[in-house]
Amino acid sequence: MTRVAAIDCGTNSIRLLVADADPATGELVDLDRRMTIVRLGQGVDRTGRLAPEALERTFAACREYAAIIKEHGAERLRFVATSASRDAENREDFVRGVLDILGVEPEVITGDQEAEFSFTGATRELSGRTDLARPYLVVDIGGGSTEFVVGDDRVRAARSVDVGCVRMTERHLVHDGEVSDPPTEEQIAAIRADIEAALDLAGQTVPLREARTLVGLAGSVTTVSAIAQDLPDYDSARIHHSRVSRARVREITGHLLRSTHAERATIPSMHPGRVDVIGAGSLVLLAIMERIGAEEVVVSEHDILDGIAWSVA
Repeated sequence: MTRVAAIDCGTNSIRLLVADADPATGELVDLDRRMTIVRLGQGVDRTGRLAPEALERTFAACREYAAIIKEHGAERLRFVATSASRDAENREDFVRGVLDILGVEPEVITGDQEAEFSFTGATRELSGRTDLARPYLVVDIGGGSTEFVVGDDRVRAARSVDVGCVRMTERHLVHDGEVSDPPTEEQIAAIRADIEAALDLAGQTVPLREARTLVGLAGSVTTVSAIAQDLPDYDSARIHHSRVSRARVREITGHLLRSTHAERATIPSMHPGRVDVIGAGSLVLLAIMERIGAEEVVVSEHDILDGIAWSVA
């Protein structure tokens, strides 16, 4: 086995995986998997720049991760940065900071590369399943963008579009620095219009309706699963490969969009960093399910981070 470390830095969170990988057997054994909400994409949709405070939150997490990687003795490290750092004018400040702390330069990957990693991470362990029809549609709902990937053993088509839980929240729900609590019907309609336009765009490249199984990734989807199961806390083992019906997703989305910040914060499985953005994230998931006619979503805790780890191995 090869001991590897992978870091995925997105718009809302930064995540670390240290694992032993055996390419011969396809086994990836987790040694440490963790996530920190840093909101790197704070204000990027509006200003086009990474905010100083967002950079410092991200660098603080990098320092913590550097100590963990050293402790486990990982032989190789790959750091991948996605939507927010693709869009920012001052991304060189981010690159220099990461290089100083971790000794590797973050790779600001394209949406297509992001989709490839997400697909590999989500589907590699599904290859022996007979209860999940192919092709898969893997949907990674991030903070700044959403990736759509259709494939079976390999990617057939992929597209990244600029709708994510943070981007939609900041674009439509934030006024004078405050998040609408709860959003108005007009604000919800505006988010929905952006999502539908993004689905039209994705559909030009990806045959969305050909998919037989919808696989959903990232924090908005996993949080919806935790709420659907009424979990007393966030339990990765129970969330991984759970299934949530479209009717249940619609019910949860409606509840989240009608609730206040304080009400959402009382949900025991809710990470504090998702309280303000989960409504928009769940609406993205619901719109996708309605567009392709998916009766359920298979929820995966394995995603782009696992795909990055395999690319290192």
